[in-house]
Amino acid sequence: MPTRLQQELKTLALVFLYFAGWLAFLMLIKHLVLAEYAIEVTGLAKALVGALILSKVVMILEYVPLGKWLRDWPAWGDVVVRTILYGLGVLVVLLLEKGFEGRHEYGGFGASLTAVFDHADIHQVWLNLAVVSGALLVYNVLSVIKRYLGDGGILRVLVKPLPEEPETPVQGK
Repeated sequence: MPTRLQQELKTLALVFLYFAGWLAFLMLIKHLVLAEYAIEVTGLAKALVGALILSKVVMILEYVPLGKWLRDWPAWGDVVVRTILYGLGVLVVLLLEKGFEGRHEYGGFGASLTAVFDHADIHQVWLNLAVVSGALLVYNVLSVIKRYLGDGGILRVLVKPLPEEPETPVQGK
């Protein structure tokens, strides 16, 4: 019987692999777009650390209730609200990171943060936000499905063959 720590590490590893896959996809997109201009893409290690941090934060936030007002909503409401909230958190972190990176070049954090919006860096922020938000949306949908099916339920469904499609009645018969 796995201990609580072993189970937590296994879950973290799976969630990390999920987000690392998405961030690797993001790096591939950047590489393919920038290769046309002979610009080298770096930052794989930073992306992997980001995936690890994102994984743990999302795992913790899954246990945070969003409030009584959302309890009576359909499951898609939880997915949308969590995705928006997590996405806003990612946006804040991305902007803080860009502001911190350029603080010496622009003479301080505030000036660096302002410069992010005045330069091409903002497009990178939007691309990162779009891909990570997509990853969060799919993750939140899978989390809701997991709650309904139980542990291992998604895997059980995915390894079974598809059921036969019901025959559709022919019009006019």
